[in-house]
Amino acid sequence: MLSAGVMLYSSIPLTASASNLSVGFSAAMDELVENKSADEAAQLIEEALNPVAETYGYTNLGVANVQNHLNIRKEPSETGELVGTMPKNSGCEILETTEDGWAKIQSGKVEGYVSMEYLLTGDEAYARADEAKNTVATVNTTTLKVRFEPSTESKVLTLVPIGEELLVDEEMDGWVKVSIDSDEGYVSTDYVDISVELPKASTMSELQAGNGVSSTRASLVAYAKQFIGNPYVWGGTSLTNGADCSGFVLSIYKKYGISLPHHSGTQANYGRRIKASEAQPGDLFFYGSNGTINHVAIYIGNGQVVHASSARTGIKISNAYYRTPICVTSLLD
Repeated sequence: MLSAGVMLYSSIPLTASASNLSVGFSAAMDELVENKSADEAAQLIEEALNPVAETYGYTNLGVANVQNHLNIRKEPSETGELVGTMPKNSGCEILETTEDGWAKIQSGKVEGYVSMEYLLTGDEAYARADEAKNTVATVNTTTLKVRFEPSTESKVLTLVPIGEELLVDEEMDGWVKVSIDSDEGYVSTDYVDISVELPKASTMSELQAGNGVSSTRASLVAYAKQFIGNPYVWGGTSLTNGADCSGFVLSIYKKYGISLPHHSGTQANYGRRIKASEAQPGDLFFYGSNGTINHVAIYIGNGQVVHASSARTGIKISNAYYRTPICVTSLLD
């Protein structure tokens, strides 16, 4: 005796193409909806006849087609309140579109509206996504040890907190080779989840300096964030055409009358050392391994830094503790 679900399937009007379904497919559909309610069976049959493909976790993919970042607004208007930004080549789910050229999107933790003028869709979005995709290892343990070699006997390069995403260079038996700025290290596959993803949007809380910040600090942070998405170039100091980590910091601070050398380790000797917990927007976080500094970033508040990370990521925002800081300094009043 047929279940209600199978009887529903048998009564669905078929299109010309669907009427030619093979006996094998019909049997598979009967098995799919067996013992299902009429509503459940209808939904399953609809999904089977009209499957929706996912690309990097999105069913209706949009990709930010901009030089640095695309503003996300609360309402579909150029004067709408900013709720976040999508960096260059970041992905989003297009939820709906408006007649006047706006798309409601979801990317990371941000939902809002972006101009369709700067959003790739369809085949163009898929092609750009294939170019911009990254294999990432998401830390699923409280504190992950990144080691110099793929062995538990190897020295620790740095410590990374739970939830942090590390760029994957190579997967091997039980280990993953990852990039952290200009450093390379290894992490055990027991403590990370591997996936292929696109960059995501940042919320305004991740971008804002916060209350009680001096005008100079707020201005410096706002200026630095203008260049998110621009390229990383080893030895460079151009905020638009490419800079490395110390070149980025050098050029940002130069605008505010502070001269710094083009070397992160030497920059750490300028200003005064402070505790990380005392950091204010505009202060500098220094990173490295074995006590040797090889990377610098600008603190922007809310536990975030902006920095010229690597050739793969360019200028970006990261958690200030995405790796263990060696020291923090302040050059501002």
